[in-house]
Amino acid sequence: MDRLIVDELIIRPVSRSEADTVAQLWAELVAYHTALDPALPHPTPDGRQQYARRIIQRLNDSYTRVLVAEVNHEIVGYVMGVIMDLMPDIFNQEPVGFIADIAITEAYRRQGIGRRLVEELIIWFQEHHITAYDWHVAAQNIAGQRFWESVGGRPVMIRMRATIEEHNHD
Repeated sequence: MDRLIVDELIIRPVSRSEADTVAQLWAELVAYHTALDPALPHPTPDGRQQYARRIIQRLNDSYTRVLVAEVNHEIVGYVMGVIMDLMPDIFNQEPVGFIADIAITEAYRRQGIGRRLVEELIIWFQEHHITAYDWHVAAQNIAGQRFWESVGGRPVMIRMRATIEEHNHD
């Protein structure tokens, strides 16, 4: 696919009217991941619509931030970050940021848009006194792993999976 040149990039919070556009980017992200590894979760038939509803529900949530990347009045990417406090009753750790999703439409990848989205989200994390953030990246997504390494990421825990074979108990 041909790359489109980024003239002017604007990073800003998502608006209610853009929830469907962001949900379409989410659907593209899910399709990308399931093409890499069919074992990754597939969307439900109404997954895209449900995702759009979640975006709208979280617009006023002080623990969630959704930013969009706009080029020439078109949404070409987004990032969703949340603040999490993982089981404070049993773990002694500070709340952390979590990047739930990030997607850039294919024609605009590898032009620094993802990095800018992450940088803006980090500012929001810092405003909330968050000193670290986490994310998941698919094992088969080598380009995604390289991106996260380029912004200072390192593996902390590796999630593994085994398929349970069906056994006949007769």
